[in-house]
Amino acid sequence: MRGLIFLSLILFFTSCEKKQEKCELPAKEEKKFEMYEMSEMAMLMEQMYVDNERLKQRIINGDTIGKFPQHFLEIHKAVMTDKQENDNFFKSHALAFIQSQKMIYEDPKNAKEHFNASIDECVKCHEVKCGGPIVRIKKLYIK
Repeated sequence: MRGLIFLSLILFFTSCEKKQEKCELPAKEEKKFEMYEMSEMAMLMEQMYVDNERLKQRIINGDTIGKFPQHFLEIHKAVMTDKQENDNFFKSHALAFIQSQKMIYEDPKNAKEHFNASIDECVKCHEVKCGGPIVRIKKLYIK
């Protein structure tokens, strides 16, 4: 009888040990959190967007336009996320954008048309280079 109880206890404990081994979860792999850093160009474009939202409101309200924001000229030298994207296509659209923007300030009577032309340049470039912000950019148009 003692032998039977002893054998039962051994079977019980060994089966529990095997069950515990099967139930153990593998150690979790720690994920490293990486903070996204905007490129100089992305930061500049965000600033240009905000500036153009304000300019749009001034044009709609018939307020004075002010002066051309000189920091827009940084578009020619701001570092992009992918440096290869700063090619001739980008450079030509950046130049057209700057020219359209300058016209807003030089010819305020036709500010709406010049403003929308500058937004056209943004859209044309983003259709080829980085389509993500197109929907947002189109919200800048003055209807």
